[in-house]
Amino acid sequence: MARPLVTVLPGDGIGPEVVEQAERVLRRVAPDVELVRRPIGGAALDEVGSPLPESTLAACRESDAVLLGAVGGPKWDNVQPVQLRPEIGGLLALRKGLGLSANIRPAKTYPALLAASPLKGDAGLVDLVVVRELTGGIYFGQPRERREQGRVAVDTCVYSVEEIESVAHVAFRMARQRRCLVTSVDKANVLETSRLWRETVERVAEEFPDVQLEHLLVDNCAMQLVRNPRRFDVIVTENLFGDVLSDEAAMLTGSLGMLPSASLRPNGGANPFGLYEPAHGSAPDIAGQNLANPIATILSAAMLLRLSLGRPDAADSIEKAVGRVLERGVRTRDLAADGEPYVGTAEMGNAVLREIAERG
Repeated sequence: MARPLVTVLPGDGIGPEVVEQAERVLRRVAPDVELVRRPIGGAALDEVGSPLPESTLAACRESDAVLLGAVGGPKWDNVQPVQLRPEIGGLLALRKGLGLSANIRPAKTYPALLAASPLKGDAGLVDLVVVRELTGGIYFGQPRERREQGRVAVDTCVYSVEEIESVAHVAFRMARQRRCLVTSVDKANVLETSRLWRETVERVAEEFPDVQLEHLLVDNCAMQLVRNPRRFDVIVTENLFGDVLSDEAAMLTGSLGMLPSASLRPNGGANPFGLYEPAHGSAPDIAGQNLANPIATILSAAMLLRLSLGRPDAADSIEKAVGRVLERGVRTRDLAADGEPYVGTAEMGNAVLREIAERG
């Protein structure tokens, strides 16, 4: 049998640093997996003049999964045309080009980090998943030209029944494996796309009679996430709302540096092709200083093993090792309390590897 192939895209800012630690962990728990690096984002733009070289996209299409660090940074914020900016011409184009329409972002608090949550006491013990539609909506709607000497700009939000059905099925299937509750989030009191969203999700729900469905307006959902996040199981929503709500949910756990994500082909069977990346950005202000938290990327590698490669034992090994490291009090700067000692990016990677070596 051919060795599983994973294309690794280090990207920009802290991306190469955190990806390096995830690669080390992958090599330890799954030594037969072949890891091949390719450029993306600002680094690729500087190197070959494109944030998503054809060779990178081709390599991703030929692989079993993709592991991404981060893209973008102030250096490329004003690049023209905008399609050359790393976030647009790199990350968004990659998701579209690979057909990755379902973004899975779990938000789960590690008990050892409960004090880092902005919520008090057990209220901070969050365990939910945001399922975000990834390739439709206003991010991909056709923009209209600016008018009146640049004083007016218009973007369009477009959704089809097929796009909504696809991501809704992912959410309901995931809820079946959890606590059987789907919260569909929209703005149906104002937006026509949201009314279509709500109608379509209700039809999909009929296929899952064992899963409870509720609807929340996006502003109410944002409030409830702060008020009582433990009421949520699986949240499914459109692209823009999901972008905002998943970051909000992430911060409730204490740090964006802890949270992985997966972007999947929705009809990929038991082991769908996916792009795995940390929930955080490129953090250029700390790039190259050995300060970034690599845990989100390491846990993204665990999701890759579990979902795309069908290796739950290897994924469990990584996740349990991370939990034990945190229980021992090892912290990167973003997790440390004022005055508390912390370790660097490489040192956190070393700590996870030691736990895997000692206890599997």
